[in-house]
Amino acid sequence: MDEEAVKEEHCVAMLTDNEETCWGCGLRIILPSHAHIFKCLWCGAITNRNHSLRKPDSACFSRWRLIRDRSFVAIVVLFILFVLCAGVWAVHPIIFSRSYFWGMFHCIVTSILAICTTSSFCLAAFSSPGAPLKISWGSYSLVAKDVLDNYTFCEFCKKPKPPRAHHCRSCRMCVLDMDHHCPFIANCVGAGNHRSFIAFLISIVTSCIYIFMMTTFTAYHVWPHVDYRNVAFLGSKNVNSGRILKEIIATFASSIMLLSARGFVLVYLAFASVAVESGLSVLLWQQLHYVYEGNTYLNHINSTGVNGDKGCHNLLRFFGCPYSAFRFVLGPAGAAKSLESESLKLL
Repeated sequence: MDEEAVKEEHCVAMLTDNEETCWGCGLRIILPSHAHIFKCLWCGAITNRNHSLRKPDSACFSRWRLIRDRSFVAIVVLFILFVLCAGVWAVHPIIFSRSYFWGMFHCIVTSILAICTTSSFCLAAFSSPGAPLKISWGSYSLVAKDVLDNYTFCEFCKKPKPPRAHHCRSCRMCVLDMDHHCPFIANCVGAGNHRSFIAFLISIVTSCIYIFMMTTFTAYHVWPHVDYRNVAFLGSKNVNSGRILKEIIATFASSIMLLSARGFVLVYLAFASVAVESGLSVLLWQQLHYVYEGNTYLNHINSTGVNGDKGCHNLLRFFGCPYSAFRFVLGPAGAAKSLESESLKLL
């Protein structure tokens, strides 16, 4: 009798050790084993014991992130202002001296690119990246069945986190469809400002292409005359071609010393535009590729797709194109199928 009582008490102790409380609805869950991750069958909330071991960042680390982001934003703003001011000072007089019509055309194009770049930067930097909606949790009386399906608990925010959200330690919040945290805008790129961020990249790349074209054209007209007749052996057939090339480069380099301040500014703008365009073109292509796949950068790293299907309809939906654009790109059948699948996801 004593032995059976000991066995019964041992079984009760095992059940008690495997009992867990769901953070979503507050109901007690009896686990068959010591599982680290389990899901509530009522509300659908997912509990991860390993995440409870995470500690919030220290105040010093958070302050360093804030200083870093503000420094990058200051660099971006100063660079944009420098390009605008230097372009007006170095390019506009040369263009107007060549033709008044092309000078006015250049002013209009410059104004449009400047407004697009500045507005898209402000929208991406100062708009909310996409905070999750507030939802009731923690009590069985407040939580209906499957309301918290695939929700996890954020140990930093102490709130429920939707399945398509990630916590950003720099912004100190959970972000829906978070792509990444960009220090150059001091903000996360998520569902709320992803479109503005890509519009900013497109405007920057377009502006850099236009800057390179105009600075190259202007520098050609202000560059000092290079007299290659000083290379005495240029027409000789017995001279090594490598030596001729060195003499040509030396003659061309000597003309650089005769450049005015406007010429040096034009050369700097040309090289800076090429450097910025090269880096941001890769980033823009990567962003558009993830949108085409219906994915984000973080979900790509975690190997968890969002939509599960890729195609041009993801790009059209992302940029908010009308139904006529769907019909033109995908055809009537493809447009109807895309809109039907989107409505099913919303349900």
